[in-house]
Amino acid sequence: MNKPLLYLLLFFGFVNISAQNVTITQETGWMETAYIKWTPVSGVDSYKVYYTGGSFTDKIIDTQLIRNYGSYYRADALGLSPGVYTLKVVPVTGNVDGPATVSAPITVTAHDRTGFAHSNGRVPGAYNLDGTLKANAVVLYVTQDTKNTISLNVTGANANPCVGLQSILDGFKKGLDTRPLAIRLIGNVTDPNYLLNGDAVIENKKIAASSITFEGVGSDALVNGWGIRIKSATNIEVRNLGFMLTDASEGDNLSLQQDNTYIWAHNNDLFYGGPGSDADQAKGDGALDSKKSSYVTFSYNHFWDNGKSCLLGLSEGTTTDLYITYHHNWFDHSDSRHPRVRYFSAHIYNNYYDGNSKYGAGSTLGSSLFVEGNYFRNCKYPMLISKQGTDIAGGAPGTFSNENGGMIKAHNNFMTGQTAFVPYSSSASAQFDAYVTTNRNEVVPSSITAVQGSATYNNFDTNPALYINSLVIDNPVAARDKTMQYSGRVSGGDISWTFNNSVDDTNSSVNTGLMAVLQNYTSQLVSVQGIASTPVSSQTLSIPSNNDQTVITSTAITPMIFTWGGTATDVTVTGLPASGITFVKNTTNKTVTISGNPTDDVSFTVNTVGASGTSVSGTGSISVIPAGTPQGNEIHNFTASGTGSTFYTFTSANMNSTDGSASYDGLTLTKRLKLESATSIAYNTLQTSTLTLVLDPTFSGTVKFDNVNYTATGGIITIPNIAAGSHTITKGSVANLFYIKTVFNTTGTLAVQESKLNKLTVYPNPVSSILTISTRNSDVIESGTVTNSLGQTLKTLDKNTSKIDMSDLSSGVYFLHIKTREGVLNQKIIKK
Repeated sequence: MNKPLLYLLLFFGFVNISAQNVTITQETGWMETAYIKWTPVSGVDSYKVYYTGGSFTDKIIDTQLIRNYGSYYRADALGLSPGVYTLKVVPVTGNVDGPATVSAPITVTAHDRTGFAHSNGRVPGAYNLDGTLKANAVVLYVTQDTKNTISLNVTGANANPCVGLQSILDGFKKGLDTRPLAIRLIGNVTDPNYLLNGDAVIENKKIAASSITFEGVGSDALVNGWGIRIKSATNIEVRNLGFMLTDASEGDNLSLQQDNTYIWAHNNDLFYGGPGSDADQAKGDGALDSKKSSYVTFSYNHFWDNGKSCLLGLSEGTTTDLYITYHHNWFDHSDSRHPRVRYFSAHIYNNYYDGNSKYGAGSTLGSSLFVEGNYFRNCKYPMLISKQGTDIAGGAPGTFSNENGGMIKAHNNFMTGQTAFVPYSSSASAQFDAYVTTNRNEVVPSSITAVQGSATYNNFDTNPALYINSLVIDNPVAARDKTMQYSGRVSGGDISWTFNNSVDDTNSSVNTGLMAVLQNYTSQLVSVQGIASTPVSSQTLSIPSNNDQTVITSTAITPMIFTWGGTATDVTVTGLPASGITFVKNTTNKTVTISGNPTDDVSFTVNTVGASGTSVSGTGSISVIPAGTPQGNEIHNFTASGTGSTFYTFTSANMNSTDGSASYDGLTLTKRLKLESATSIAYNTLQTSTLTLVLDPTFSGTVKFDNVNYTATGGIITIPNIAAGSHTITKGSVANLFYIKTVFNTTGTLAVQESKLNKLTVYPNPVSSILTISTRNSDVIESGTVTNSLGQTLKTLDKNTSKIDMSDLSSGVYFLHIKTREGVLNQKIIKK
C-alpha cells in the first residue's frame, strides 16, 4: 500500500474514532446512587459505564442500568456507599471500545436509616448498612418486556426455573432460599399476567436470614395499575417506586397486610389509586397501610393528594410490641390518615404536612403517638384523639372515628393555618388534642387519660432501649426543606404537578388535572440496553384469584380452575399430585382443576403447550396449618371499608344507595350491604369461632349461614361455636348488613403447679418478635427454657429474664418452661 493512501486511511479512522466521544449533559449524586446523562453518538452499538470511588476503580455497572430515552441516554449506578465518585462512559462499536469520557466528581450521600425497621440489629433489604449489596445477592431486572418472562432458579421452589415476577416471589415464599434478593423495576410496568388478586405479594415466612429489596431504577420506575402487598415477611425494603392507578382487590398502593416485621418503605411516590365503588374511594383506597406488622419504618415518601394516606392497625387487640416510625414524609395535599392509628406506638417526626383538607395524625384504641418536629402548613386539624377535643367540637359526632381514644404526646411542632388545635391544659383536661411538652424526654403522667376508653400514654419514647430516647431530630423548618428535597423517587421522579394552594389546601375532591396526568402518562423510555422486546405470546392462561389458599391440615381447599386458550393446545402441571392435592384436565373446556385435602404445604405450576407462541405459566400455593392455630379477630365494617376485605370474599355484593343507622361496638354505622338472592359472603376459619352480624335495628327476619336460617333479634344475629373451615353467608329474608365480626376462641393454656403463679403473665401470645414475661411480688424467675415440639431446647433463660427474642424462630408452636420461687409454669407459645 502506498504511503499517501495509508495516511489517508489513518486520518479518516482517527476522525471516525474522534466522532465517537460522548458528551455528558448531566451528572448527579443521590442517596447511595449516582447517574449521568449523555447525548447519543451516531453509529454506536452500545455503551459501557464504569464507576470509580470508595474501594472500587473502574467497576462496570450492569448493562440493564443503561437506558435509551431517544434524545439522551441515562445510566444509574446503584449500591454505592457514601463518598465521591466519577462515572465513565465508553461507546462500543463492532465490539471495539471507543474513547472514554469521565464525569466530574459526584457526591453520593447515605440513606437515613433511622427508625424501628432497623431495630435489634436487623438490616432490612438486600443492601448493607453502607448502601452496598449484601454478599451473594441476586439482582433481577423487571421491565415491561420481561415482567412475564424473567426467570430464576429458586431453592425450595416447586418447579425451576420460576418464570415471571410473581412466580419468582412465590419461590421465595417458603424462606428456603436465603440469598439476598434485589428486584429492580425499570420504566413503566403495567400488570403482569400473574398476580395475586392484583398485587405482587412478597413473603418469606419471616425467616430472619432472608432479605428482599423491591426497588425502582432511576427517576421513572412505575408500578402502574397493580400494587405490592407484604405478608408473613421480614427484612423487606421497598424503595424508589412510583405507585399509581392501583386497582388490586386489597386496594392499596403498598400494603403491609399481616404478620410482618422489620419492613422499610422509603422514597416512594404514591399517587391516586384506581377509583373504587365507595364515595371515599374516588382517589383509590389506602396509599401506604400497615396492619398486624411491627418494627416498621415509613420515611421520605411523597404522598400526592391521596385520600386515605396511612392506615395503621386493624384488629391487633393489643398495644404490646407494636412499633412504627414515620419520618420525613411529604403529605402533599393528601386529605387524611397521616397516620390514623389503632393500638400502635408510633413515632411521627420531621414530616411535612402540606395543605391537608381533613386531618393530620389521629389516635384511637389505646395507641400512643409521639408527634415531634413536624411542619404543619394549612393542615385543618393537625392532631386528633378520637371522641374528644377538636374531634367532637361543637357537638360533632367524631371527625374520623367512633372508636375509643388513644393518646398523643407532641413536642416542638410548627403549625400555621390550622382550623383548630387544642393542647392539654389543667383547666380543660377533658378536651384536648395532644399533651404538649417543652422537653422531648418528659414523661406523660398516667393521670392524663383519653375521654372515651381512658387510655394512657405508654411513654415508649422515653425507654432508653429504643432509638428515640437519644435521637437528635431536625427542627421543623429544616425537616420541611429536607423532606421536599429528598422525598419520593430519585431527583423527585419524572411526574411533575404543582398544586394551587388557594384551592387544593381545603379541597378533598379528585384533582382532575393530576388525574389526567396519571391516566395519560406515557413513558419516555425507548429501550433498556441488553433487554430485547418480547412479543406477547399467542398462548394464554387464565389464573384463578383463589390460587393462594391457607387451610387446616386435611381440610378440602376451594377448587382452583385454570383455563388455557389462544394457540395453547394443552397444559402440563408440575408439582402435582402431592400431599393430598390432585388435578383433573378437561380438554374440551380447556380447564385444569386443582382440588383435594392437603396434608402439607403444596406449590405447583401450570404451563401451556402449543405448536405456536411461547409457553405461559401460572402457579398455585397451598399452606396448611394445624386446627386451632390462632387467628386475630376479623371485623368488617361496611361504613369504613365498603366491600374491600382480605378475609371475607363478597360475590354479587351491592351497597344500598340509601344510608341506614345502627350502633354496635361503640360505632355509628351508616353504610350497608344489600343481601340479595345472588349475594354470597364466603370466608375460611382455622379454629372455632363466633359470628356476629349487625343488620337494621328493627330487622327480625333471617339470614342463611351455611344454608341454615338464623333469626335476628333487634337486628343482631350471633352464631357461636362455628367449626373451623369454609363458610358462607347468604340471603334469608330481604336484609341490609352493616357489620360482620368473627371472634376466635383463645388457645394456649397455663399448666401451673402453684396457685400463686397466676401473678405471672406471658404476652403477647401469639408473638412475632419479643415475648415479655411479667412477674409480680415473689414470682422471681430462677431459670427457664424454650423448646420445640420434639423437646429440643432452643433457648435458655437466665435468672430474672423478662424478655425473650423469638424473632429468629420459624412460625409454629413452642413451649415455654419457667421455674420460679413459687413453682413451675408451662405455656404453649404460638410464634407467628
